Amino acid sequence: MSRFASSGMAAAAAEKKITVGVCVMQKKVFSSPMRQILDRLQAFGEFEIIIFGDNVILEDPIESWPICDCLIAFYSNGYPLDKAEAYVALRMPYLVNELEQQHLLHDRRKVYERLEMFGIPVPRYALVNREVPYQELDYFVEEEDFVEVRGDRFWKPFVEKPIDGDNHSIMIYYPSSAGGGMKELFRKIGNRSSEFHPEVRRVRRGGSYIYEEFMPTGGTDVKVYTVGPEYAHAEARKSPVVDGVVMRNPDGKEVRYPVLLTPAEKQMAREVCIAFRQMVCGFDLLRCEGRSYVCDVNGWSFVKNSHKYYDDAACVLRKMLLEAKAPHLSSTIPPILPWKVNEPVQPSEGLTRQGSGIIGTFGQAEELRCVIAVIRHGDRTPKQKVKLKVTEEKLLNLMLKYNGGRPRSETKLKSAVQLQDLLDATRTLVPRTRPGRESDSEAEDIEHAEKLRQVKAVLEEGGHFSGIYRKVQLKPLKWIKVTKSDGEGEQERPVEALMVLKYGGVLTHAGRKQAEELGRYFRNNIYPGEGTGLLRLHSTYRHDLKIYSSDEGRVQMSAAAFAKGLLDLEGQLTPILVSLVSKDSSMLDGLDNASIEMEEAKAMLNEIITTGVSKGSSNGSSELPWMADGVGLPSNASELLPELVKLTRKVTEQVKLLAKDEDEELIETSGYNLILPYDQAKALGKTNIDVDRIAAGLPCGSEGFLLMFARWRKLERDLYNERKERFDITQIPDVYDSCKYDLLHNAHLNLEGLDDLFKVAQLLADGVIPNEYGINPRQKLKIGSKIARRLLGKILIDLRNTREEAICIAGLKSNQEQCSKSSETEWDDQEYWSEEYRRFSASEKSLEQDDEDDRESQYRLDPKYANVKTPERHVRTRLYFTSESHIHSLMNVLRYCNLDESLQGEDSLIFLNGLERLYKTKELDYMSYIVLRMFENTEVALEDPKRFRIEMAFSRGADLSPLEKNDSEATSLHQEHTLPIMGPERLQEVGSYLTLEKMERMIRPFAMPAEDFPPPATPQGFSGYFSKSAAVLERLVNLWPFSKQGNVNGG
Repeated sequence: MSRFASSGMAAAAAEKKITVGVCVMQKKVFSSPMRQILDRLQAFGEFEIIIFGDNVILEDPIESWPICDCLIAFYSNGYPLDKAEAYVALRMPYLVNELEQQHLLHDRRKVYERLEMFGIPVPRYALVNREVPYQELDYFVEEEDFVEVRGDRFWKPFVEKPIDGDNHSIMIYYPSSAGGGMKELFRKIGNRSSEFHPEVRRVRRGGSYIYEEFMPTGGTDVKVYTVGPEYAHAEARKSPVVDGVVMRNPDGKEVRYPVLLTPAEKQMAREVCIAFRQMVCGFDLLRCEGRSYVCDVNGWSFVKNSHKYYDDAACVLRKMLLEAKAPHLSSTIPPILPWKVNEPVQPSEGLTRQGSGIIGTFGQAEELRCVIAVIRHGDRTPKQKVKLKVTEEKLLNLMLKYNGGRPRSETKLKSAVQLQDLLDATRTLVPRTRPGRESDSEAEDIEHAEKLRQVKAVLEEGGHFSGIYRKVQLKPLKWIKVTKSDGEGEQERPVEALMVLKYGGVLTHAGRKQAEELGRYFRNNIYPGEGTGLLRLHSTYRHDLKIYSSDEGRVQMSAAAFAKGLLDLEGQLTPILVSLVSKDSSMLDGLDNASIEMEEAKAMLNEIITTGVSKGSSNGSSELPWMADGVGLPSNASELLPELVKLTRKVTEQVKLLAKDEDEELIETSGYNLILPYDQAKALGKTNIDVDRIAAGLPCGSEGFLLMFARWRKLERDLYNERKERFDITQIPDVYDSCKYDLLHNAHLNLEGLDDLFKVAQLLADGVIPNEYGINPRQKLKIGSKIARRLLGKILIDLRNTREEAICIAGLKSNQEQCSKSSETEWDDQEYWSEEYRRFSASEKSLEQDDEDDRESQYRLDPKYANVKTPERHVRTRLYFTSESHIHSLMNVLRYCNLDESLQGEDSLIFLNGLERLYKTKELDYMSYIVLRMFENTEVALEDPKRFRIEMAFSRGADLSPLEKNDSEATSLHQEHTLPIMGPERLQEVGSYLTLEKMERMIRPFAMPAEDFPPPATPQGFSGYFSKSAAVLERLVNLWPFSKQGNVNGG
């Protein structure tokens, strides 16, 4: 037992001091936060602090423990909670944290039950209670991608928590569509707080668990610390669910930043404090899609390394203890706090200005406000499709099984269970041996068997069904009437169906590497200052980042790999994908809206290529060559087509021989003995080639020779119909695609003629692909606006929201001084603040019900606690990952929007040299992108259009020159199977000034109107500033009058 020495305050010396017992384990007593707060509490001179010590707590009887007026007691490892309760029953001290309720904190079931009892939001969850390990429960069902508890289904990703609150082994299980696997969260060990296990797919059965819905929080967790029901401090940190690497400062401490709580969250903090009767309490907050949820309550917790917080906590505890034991004494905070602490000043971030952008210098008053990028996915395997008509009973029954027994309804098979059923059926149908020459007359049967063999090979690829790269469609074609099984009446039954298997199009190791490197490039070059500046912005809630992806697996994984590079993350892509990437197929997928116009363009294109003449009148000129019909097509296109067919046949024949050798080996050995099947799921995080497969002379990646031959044979057949003597020009992009892939990834196979085929295919593809989206600028504009309409509308919303937010911040800054004065004069009485806060929170809660669909909620750094010079600085980033079609469509609208009748007389958004550069850009390859940056000139009046400037740039994506050269750089890139990404090129003249106002005016006719989107609500983090009185929020932030006398460096 020890006592703190105290000089005390003269005014309090005459009074009998209030004794405060500290009955906690010694390790906790001497932690830095506890010492800092106890020192401050003692410095007021009204308290005598008595520390019990481990010997007293563990060994002495409670009757000999020190007698005190107030008691600080809380559980930690080895603490005798029951003994402490007996002491409280004997001496009856005032408890800062009640002891009985601390038992609840050891059982997560009771924690959630208590939270729900007090109306505090928690994630959707279910309990699985086992009396003995591995007990089978009839109410618990586990399938490949979900668990079901008493009929309540939890789709992956979901969270699994032991019911024991002291067991910190928490698991997150990921869906097979994202690669599957499990991430284990645990208490920090060195620099790790989680570990990803790609092979674990089944949940634990050895105990009782809580299963709950996974909440995507954008990669950030919030920890809230209460000191009494009227005070809450919150800090954000990088979530362990992303990559498990703990961010630490130069002193080795975890990086956390104080953030503002919304009024609703303040009310939640108050309720947690009251529900568990723990005045000093920490809990975890999940912020997801505009709502907040409590997912864990920790009991006694203090903030680390915040002198401002120590001041506040000491003052709140002083008031609490005085009111409990000496209400006759004034609890008013003295004008000058009675301790002197030289708080170490952390280096604060200066305002990083954007002095010079891509298109010129615009002065030091400009600041980056918004970055919008639309990005094509990375390098992928060729997309494949197998079509065959099936009449086999097993396959027709399978179709009926998964379409609800409806004979005329089609079925889509994507899940692991569905594809496994199809594989089982296909295995029994594929002939054991190939037919000999005597079966040549039965050509259709041979082809059917070959296609079934191809389906089987695709389904067996990788050993299990993980990742989004295989899907099957079964569509009934013919039906007959059959007698019902019960003999009463007739029913329809399908007798023939069309099976369509789509596969391939998988992001390669090179694609992952490209995306990650582009993310790093953005971090270091697209944002002002160093890359660490972006990371600091992001971790302090001053970087509002949202990443959207189409539904395609290659696009989702490109987005995850990019995020990994942008935010300097580590580890596998699956947790990053699930945590940070949102799917929006309606905005980033599909060509249905423009299918008619695209068919017209292809028909016109076919006529130009095959006849060399266009019926449409050319509106081009020597000055503007890109205005002509079919621009970019080689003049000798019709002569190149037969050459393309000849070279395609030459490559196909060589691959056929390799496939034959492989097939004979497979029959002899029943599979690979030396090289295991390529595992697509395990390859998701790799950025290097599979050396063993290359050394064994096998194709790169997941493709065997059998599938490689199927790919080339299909191209050969579809490219030219010998019977009709007709070329299909829509196959040109696919031939080019396969050439480029094999030249980059399968050069080690030494296919003769592949180089020549690539050159011919490239010449044709460079003309065909851009013209598929419109033969001339007006048609390109029409098709582009139909495909990218929703994306264009979303981009305008992003820019508008950023502008409104910036204007609001500017208005707030001008009103801050007045708000501060009203706070000083009206909020000196803490009791009055408490009552007003409760009224305010109640009204806030009802208002937030109207905003429940808001998906653009934003949260803010707390300027009173953060060592950041510019807490109001805020950058919005929106990243849209999509396919080639949307990149072409968006680019066509940007460069040709002025051709619309409503905009006659307007110049193009893109300057003349930019239009010429785009004309000479033959391909928007993998990882090509369009980036818009919006800057605010803070020296220009708010109403001036020049307040906000837009800067546009684009990149052609992957640099194909290494495929066209034979130098040392090309050799190196060939060995790595990857291509570098081209840097951005400007679309505006140096020194030009494109205002946001003009951008909106030019794009609006082609964009989905804002009213067709969900109505934008006031961002939750700003609700106090803008939809309510600014003074009220200032009162909420400045919880204590003395905060203005606190450390000025912390503001």
